Amino acid sequence: MLLERIYDTDLAQAGYLIGAQASGRALVVDARRDVRAVLDLAARHGLAITDVAETHIHADYLSGTRELAAATGARIHVSGEGGEEGQYGFDAARLHDGDEIDLGDVRVRALHTPGHTPEHLSFLVTDLSVADEPGYLLSGDFVFAGELGRPDLLDEIGGGTGTREESARAMFASLRDRFVPLPDWVQVLPGHGAGSACGKAPGAVPQTTVGYERRFAWWAPLLAADDEDAFVDRLLHGQPEPHAYFSRMKRQNRLGPAVRGHVAPPAPLAPAEAAALLARGEAVLLDTRGVEAVHERAIPGALHVPAAASRSTFAAWVYDPDHEDLPILLLAQDGAQAAEFADNLLRVGIDEVAGYITAVDGLPAAVPPMVDPAELATAEHVLLLDVRSRGEHEAGRIPGAVQLHGGRVLWELDRLPREGRILVHCQSGLRAAVVASALRRAGFDVAELAGSYAGWLAHTADAEAALTADGGGSPGPTSDRT
Repeated sequence: MLLERIYDTDLAQAGYLIGAQASGRALVVDARRDVRAVLDLAARHGLAITDVAETHIHADYLSGTRELAAATGARIHVSGEGGEEGQYGFDAARLHDGDEIDLGDVRVRALHTPGHTPEHLSFLVTDLSVADEPGYLLSGDFVFAGELGRPDLLDEIGGGTGTREESARAMFASLRDRFVPLPDWVQVLPGHGAGSACGKAPGAVPQTTVGYERRFAWWAPLLAADDEDAFVDRLLHGQPEPHAYFSRMKRQNRLGPAVRGHVAPPAPLAPAEAAALLARGEAVLLDTRGVEAVHERAIPGALHVPAAASRSTFAAWVYDPDHEDLPILLLAQDGAQAAEFADNLLRVGIDEVAGYITAVDGLPAAVPPMVDPAELATAEHVLLLDVRSRGEHEAGRIPGAVQLHGGRVLWELDRLPREGRILVHCQSGLRAAVVASALRRAGFDVAELAGSYAGWLAHTADAEAALTADGGGSPGPTSDRT
């Protein structure tokens, strides 16, 4: 048997290829939408992808299940569990609890494991060439390393009302009835790693075991004590805000993402051609340069998404294809980076890329307004906007700052003043730069706090140290600075 993990570090998302080498058949679970990598992987091992499956209706990325099936002729398998809320809207074989996918000398059995979503399936994998018991569990968004999938998304982004507690109790039952009874040796292969918003704090290790989680996970003693109420309270408390674009992902994945077929890499455009395209309002420039470069010379109207970690997520923060139909024009280092970025966009449903440029020559220029932390008290602004998460804001904040998660800003513009300057900050400045670009494009007057919260903390510490050195004493801690 062959079992390969296909991991997207940008979205912290894992798909899996399971191959039965004797029969030459393979199953792919939770494929991403740019399918070339998994096609190449199967070809290298002489395998034909005959089956594709999903653990659940995803919310954080656009599924590649239909894309891969169209490219290979593979049969699609999706959950038939979960009642009306969990039903897919496209043609596929429906899997119910206990159903199996037979690859020859590899058997894959579906387990209904609700909690993260009502329809959620996990997959038990048995290598029949060496054993008659399962050795692996593809756990999707059910069990992560040291963590569990969040049970609140139906309320947060799925249109549900009051489903959090019910889903958390379903998670408790799934652990008790489906996970804990499995043998210790079963290797657990989760659908996400550290950084994913689909759980509170998924571990960074790529896999774990049933025995390890049963003994050391935070939920283990609560389950052993059959303390369901305490489990529900712990699981629901402190879940991060989901990104607003999750609603679009959930809807598109339920109905079936559009099949793109072969997508050619972005083509280079001449500077004059790109400038004319932007001047006519026929494209949106997505600037992938670093924050420092953009602060020195920004392009008015451009969206800023640095070519760094979380680029797919940040792109979906600032560009909503539900409300815009303009193609993206990439400002990238070269064709290779542009092609990689186009794949990142494809994974969050931003499909149309008009091409790429590598220089800003011939484009209008501007210097984004910045405010030094030392000038914060006197700087003119009507709103100090903190785009960090709710948890970050509660752990320590600038007095007077209003928190609105960066992944929700574009969807909650009615909360922001149209008159007067908005001063934006995050922890280090990256998220603030991304959000500020979207707000400027939407017509808001925006400045950024230099160094963001970390810069303000450093300035405050220096000021307090100077005051102490001058004999003035320390003002002491305040409730706004922890």
